Amino acid sequence: MTAVRNTRRRLTGVVTSDKMAKTITVRVERRFKHAKYGKYVRTHKNYHAHDEKGEARVGDKVDIVSTRPLSKLKRWRLERVAERPALTEDVDLGAPAEATGAEQE
Repeated sequence: MTAVRNTRRRLTGVVTSDKMAKTITVRVERRFKHAKYGKYVRTHKNYHAHDEKGEARVGDKVDIVSTRPLSKLKRWRLERVAERPALTEDVDLGAPAEATGAEQE
């Protein structure tokens, strides 16, 4: 008989930080209907997830899955990077002054 693993809780969110070693912070939003007023409410929660290979970047949409406690805050691990944001045109913030016309007299 083969061993069957328990079904694990899965969440989808956006990476808000990847500054820690092998750890990402994921913001997960959820919508629900208010019990009394019936209005739809949006709320969010941040989760720390284990990213062994360091493949997730800020802005990526990722799937995380529950796991055993890995540290004080980490109870989730990165399952996959679902979607990367589209590359935008690079903007040079250190543009020379003649491009802005500030030093021309």
